[in-house]
Amino acid sequence: MTKTNILIVGVGGQGTLLASVLLGNLALDKDYDVKLSEVHGMAQRGGSVVTHVKISEDGVNSPLIEEGDADVIIAFEELEAYRWLPYLKKGGTMYVNTQQWLPMPVVMGQAKYPENIMETLEKNAAKVKAFDALKIAEECGSVKAVNVVLLGAASNDLPFDEDAWIKVIEENVKPKFVDLNKKAFELGRNA
Repeated sequence: MTKTNILIVGVGGQGTLLASVLLGNLALDKDYDVKLSEVHGMAQRGGSVVTHVKISEDGVNSPLIEEGDADVIIAFEELEAYRWLPYLKKGGTMYVNTQQWLPMPVVMGQAKYPENIMETLEKNAAKVKAFDALKIAEECGSVKAVNVVLLGAASNDLPFDEDAWIKVIEENVKPKFVDLNKKAFELGRNA
């Protein structure tokens, strides 16, 4: 891996920021240059949250990923995958939690949730790996583990060995949640 650009997108409260911290610390542990940039859009109220993660052997100059330049998008829900699709590069991969969070305009009846999102993603992305990460997280004991389930799935296409992932979980997750998150990672990796 000389350079990898990863967007982590979701809704406030889903754990996108912890996912980016785990990924960033993992890359740092392996002596890569890493830049993270977080954008919070009313995150406390269920708004859109995106983290740009740039990893490189040769150095990273800017923390932001431009349209058409993300190698991987990890989407914590379908609409966020749809919103950020233009950022995926040709040949890129999307990991999508099939969960749907209704934005406030939809809840209030002022807008409609887009139809056929998965069809649009599959038509426009090179690879879409979609699955119910929420169900897997619930099997692990906490809906808050969706982030680590998705990282587990994406780990199959990232150049870090499984032991390194487990180590970064152990070092960055509160001790009482380490076993739950290790299980979430393993189930995500095998999803």
